[in-house]
Amino acid sequence: MQSTDLGNKESGKIWHRKPSPATRDGIIVNIIHNTSDYHPKVLRFLNVAFDGTGDCLIAGDHQGNIYVFDLYGNRFNLVQRTAQACTALAFNLRRKSEFLVALADYSIKCFDTVTKELVSWMRGHESSVFSISVHASGKYAITTSSDTAQLWDLDTFQRKRKLNIRQSVGIQKVFFLPLSNTILSCFKDNSIFAWECDTLFCKYQLPAPPESSSILYKVFAVTRDGRILAAGGKSNHLHLWCLEARQLFRIIQMPTKVRAIRHLEFLPDSFDAGSNQVLGVLSQDGIMRFINIQTCKLLFEIGSLDQGISSSVISPHGRYIASIMENGSLNVYSVQALTQEINKPPLPLVKVIEDLPKKKLSSSDLKMKVTSGRVQQPAKPRGSKIQTRILKQDLTGDFESEKNELPDGLNKKRLQILLKGYGEYPTKYRMFIWRSLLQLPENHTAFSSLIDKGTHVTFLNLQKKYPIKSRKLLRVLQRTLSALAHWSVIFSDTPYLPLLAFPFVKLFQNNQLICFEVIATLIINWCQHWFEYFPNPPINILSMIENVLAFHDKELLQHFIDHDITSQLYAWPLLETVFSEVLTREEWLKLFDNIFSNHPSFLLMTVVAYNICSRVPLLNCNLKDDFETVEDMQAEVDQQRVEDEAWYQKQELLRKAEETRREMLLQEEEKIIQQRQRLAAVKRELQVKEMHLQDAARRRFLKLQQDQQEMELRRLDDEIGRKVYMRDREIAATARDLEMRQLELESQKRLYEKNLTENQAAVAKEMRADADAYRRKVDLEEHMFHKLIEVGETQSQKTQKWKEAEGKEFCLRSAKKASALSDASRKWFLKQEINAAVEHAENPCHKEEPRFQNEQEDASCLPRTSHLNDSSEMHPSTQISLNRRAVEWDTTEQNLIQKVRNLRQRLTAQARHRCQTPHLLAA
Repeated sequence: MQSTDLGNKESGKIWHRKPSPATRDGIIVNIIHNTSDYHPKVLRFLNVAFDGTGDCLIAGDHQGNIYVFDLYGNRFNLVQRTAQACTALAFNLRRKSEFLVALADYSIKCFDTVTKELVSWMRGHESSVFSISVHASGKYAITTSSDTAQLWDLDTFQRKRKLNIRQSVGIQKVFFLPLSNTILSCFKDNSIFAWECDTLFCKYQLPAPPESSSILYKVFAVTRDGRILAAGGKSNHLHLWCLEARQLFRIIQMPTKVRAIRHLEFLPDSFDAGSNQVLGVLSQDGIMRFINIQTCKLLFEIGSLDQGISSSVISPHGRYIASIMENGSLNVYSVQALTQEINKPPLPLVKVIEDLPKKKLSSSDLKMKVTSGRVQQPAKPRGSKIQTRILKQDLTGDFESEKNELPDGLNKKRLQILLKGYGEYPTKYRMFIWRSLLQLPENHTAFSSLIDKGTHVTFLNLQKKYPIKSRKLLRVLQRTLSALAHWSVIFSDTPYLPLLAFPFVKLFQNNQLICFEVIATLIINWCQHWFEYFPNPPINILSMIENVLAFHDKELLQHFIDHDITSQLYAWPLLETVFSEVLTREEWLKLFDNIFSNHPSFLLMTVVAYNICSRVPLLNCNLKDDFETVEDMQAEVDQQRVEDEAWYQKQELLRKAEETRREMLLQEEEKIIQQRQRLAAVKRELQVKEMHLQDAARRRFLKLQQDQQEMELRRLDDEIGRKVYMRDREIAATARDLEMRQLELESQKRLYEKNLTENQAAVAKEMRADADAYRRKVDLEEHMFHKLIEVGETQSQKTQKWKEAEGKEFCLRSAKKASALSDASRKWFLKQEINAAVEHAENPCHKEEPRFQNEQEDASCLPRTSHLNDSSEMHPSTQISLNRRAVEWDTTEQNLIQKVRNLRQRLTAQARHRCQTPHLLAA
């Protein structure tokens, strides 16, 4: 067994040496897919499908990699990466390079294997698609999920129909019957319906199975001719339904090791006309067993308990089986290798019996009597004790039974009466009658084993010796001759075998098994003595013909003898070509109607009769070459006669066809006139309808415009109302915000007024304290001044006493006046500062403007005592006292100005803090 690892390769060879599958397992190749990443892992194959030819298969793994494997060309190619697991595949579409894949996202995609491009993307399922069935024409496809089945047109990739079901009844499978237009739907409640594809009309429903063997169907399979349906489930019983009779006709019980059936598929055979007899049954143990549904015998099996099979697909021609193993690999099996022991060909027809070394048989001992139904052996001489064995060909029955009864209810005597009356069998039933007369075994298995051996080396260059225009006919002839050569070696050296087989191959080219068995039966029964002088012509048979000719026409035979014409010239060419070169097709079919219905000697009598019918031209021939010229001329005359007859028939057919055409032409002209009248009336009606439709369309258009304008007006009204509503809401919100702001400002104003009142009270208190202190100080100074005056009065002269008193009084008045001015100045300054603070409290966010450019200038503008009185007019002591008092006054004034400035800064800071707070609250 060869094993191939795909790895990261996108293309390559499937195997590197010619596969030779063993009979034991039949495996051609094992395909695995391992990644070569840092952490290598196995990519498991999930689905596989064959194309229509059966030589290519497509497989997808759980990562969405899809490969095409060409088993004929030994190549594989990576055709698509879908990046998600595939749940179903189909590769038998009308366009051979396209395939369908169902993906894990419930969609179905169509790709091209050549261009590797996406052709179409179909959606519509709401659960995973597990089955894709394609119509035999490749035009339609059915995709099935657990809740629905959908019918698609593969030309347009549009969904045509959808099967809707109740949730309580799930779908098991929906698929096309092969070679028909019928859809079979199988549900989880064991109901099975058949539908017409085009109309989806329910054709029939299968009855319920008997309760004694009732099982829940899970898997299904149908033969290629669509006549038998096999169904199985969680049981070891198989139900076989006849779809034509619509009834259950057989129940097969599998071995006890089988507890459940996971998959069913019939094994196709090229020569069973679609009535498949071998069914593959995959059970729960991973082993697929192939059984004959007629004999109920186990033929072979694939898979094992260690290497179990997950699913399998069989190629359409039945040569390969592709199985996905439980370990994720892909096995390809050869059906020929698996059935080699079963399909052993029968023993060769011809065997060589060596003569005894001591005694030789005389010529009389070699004579045999031709009898129907069996082959007689040479007569034994008396006194010999030679033991002999009768060699019998294993046929299903004799050519002619004693009672003349044939299979299928036919009777040979009645057929002969019919043939004698009409001269031939009905064309419609000719092949059926021939098969019954020859009692063909229809051994598909034996013929398949012969065909599987391939083309025999003798017939490899058959087209060079026998050039045939039809390649199909040449291929069938080559295959039939090869099967005969594999059946018996002597046929590989028989030069006239292609001439003998060609008319039957041309007649049965669509059924090669029947063709082979007809030729083999003809050789066994009518040509059984042709090989006794092999490789020379059968002298014994030709002698019989010569004896018969001598009995019926001595003159003609004497003519042949006089001109050295032997039976090898006038009889053997007719036998080796079985009259196919001297008779037309119809004449040849009539001839073999009589040959197959009579004794085998009828063929020899036909040769004699043909020569007697041609005696006139034969008697006119005097040279040996003339006879060969006569044979060719007879063929040419017959051919010319056939051509003339065909020409006359053709002319007659042409004449009748012309008359028919004339009548048809007159009828068609009459129909055309009537049709034109109807068309004119219809045209008028259409014009009236068109006018009505145009008027209705115009009114409908105007109404539509009016509706649109009304709708636009309603939209504008709605927009205006919405904007008015939004404006009212904004105004109301703004009014509420302003009210809140007003409340906040009023509360801040009351707070500022409170703080200002407190500050004013504190400043007034401080000023009163300063004023009281100053008055006490002034009183003290006055008191001291009075004391000084009293002291001065005692020391100064009485004359100046009044004058000094007046000066002191003047100084006091000046001082009081200066004090009053200073108090007025301080009050004015304090009032200005208080007004500035109040204004700042009311407008806290406005930038403060300096009220004074220079406080020193303001202070300088105030009246001072030094400006009111000249120091030169005062007493020195008084001047000193006034100067000291002026300095103290200036100091007190500066302190007061500094306090007011500090108060002003505190108020400014508080105002700024309260100015920032509302903004924070608003934000």
